[in-house]
Amino acid sequence: MERLEIQRIEKEKWHRLEAKDLERRNEELEELYLLERCFPEAEKLKQETKLLSQWKHYIQCDGSPDPSVAQEMNTFISLWKEYTSAVTELVKDDVKNVEKAISKEVEEESKQQERGSHLIQEEEIKVEEEQGDIEVKMSSAEEESEAIKCEREMKVLSETVSAAQLLLVENSSEKPDFFEDNVVDLCQFTTLGGVYHLDILELPPQCKPVKGWMIVEILKEGLQKYTYPPETTEEFETENAFPPIEVTLEVHENVIFFEDPVVVRWDAEGKHWRTDGISNVSYKPKERLVTFSLDTFGPVTLIQDAHINMPYQSWELRPLDVNKVLLTVTTVFTEIQIQIKENLCMLSSIKLKDKKHISILEGTWMTPIPFIIALKEAGLNIFPTRHSHFYVIINNKVPLVEVKAYRQMALLSSAFAFGWSKWNLLCNSTKVVFKW
Repeated sequence: MERLEIQRIEKEKWHRLEAKDLERRNEELEELYLLERCFPEAEKLKQETKLLSQWKHYIQCDGSPDPSVAQEMNTFISLWKEYTSAVTELVKDDVKNVEKAISKEVEEESKQQERGSHLIQEEEIKVEEEQGDIEVKMSSAEEESEAIKCEREMKVLSETVSAAQLLLVENSSEKPDFFEDNVVDLCQFTTLGGVYHLDILELPPQCKPVKGWMIVEILKEGLQKYTYPPETTEEFETENAFPPIEVTLEVHENVIFFEDPVVVRWDAEGKHWRTDGISNVSYKPKERLVTFSLDTFGPVTLIQDAHINMPYQSWELRPLDVNKVLLTVTTVFTEIQIQIKENLCMLSSIKLKDKKHISILEGTWMTPIPFIIALKEAGLNIFPTRHSHFYVIINNKVPLVEVKAYRQMALLSSAFAFGWSKWNLLCNSTKVVFKW
């Protein structure tokens, strides 16, 4: 009986432990489900925080590297070591000169003190009263010499420090000018409509009839490009033997130019687009034809100011349904309406000069990144970049303030409409003003 009672007690104890463990397991599962639901938001917040820190580092413009990029850190450390070693050597030389000057001053002072001690010994034969006066005078003279010595040391050190500071200022790095004349700044302009490859091909060998046979030379390399103008023009006497060639291109029908497009050519050596070597450019908007004269052949493309639609004239965010809104952006040239549903975007309509414009992008739902890329490729660039503040006059806001304002608008956008306010331009960088 006692054994059965002990088994019963052990069994009840085991059941209580199992129930407690099951309860704990359910709590852990609930916590795990909660963490899984919060993980995407946490990752998003982590990414936004990282982007915000990168933006703060960028707007400081102090030349310091990004700690998260190993290449920048290694470059900065190597350059810093080279610079500090050079400056250190110069400062060491200055310090040596200061030490020499100070040692000379100390030697002169010691000689003066020796001469003074000789004078004191000669004056010891005088009366005790006079001797007292002499001791007072010598003590004051020693104090004056010490003061002069300190003053000279401070003067030399001050001059050395000033020279070192001037050296640092002279060797400080300034903001480099990356773009020379006629080179296209792709942060300011964007290419549209693709790249046109213009080349002249040499005429291949022709067929020749020989005794009833047709003979033709076959080149292994295939068709050859003809360099225009040739590299050597000594055989040609006239200066205008190779004039610019007139070219006419049809602009892609799905690309919008708000101003006359700019024609640029590719520089294979410099690896950039250039505006020189192109003349007599004309554009017919109705026919969508661009005509220009080209000095030499190669890839060409059309560019447009990337910030032509910035800053906005107005914007409005209006609710359509739960988690569905309509964003309307009005610029100098166009009015664009974009529908946003959860994590998808769709171009709703475009107006050019108060007239509706048909685009192949209308009615197609896309995620934000492909949607932004598609609009940019169509010439509808309303999206600022981290370089935009160099080309557009705006009222900068603190990035954290902007992010918080966007989040609050997103939370309330299903129930409230928001719009631009002229007072936003008048307030400081720590405040955001909009209508709702």
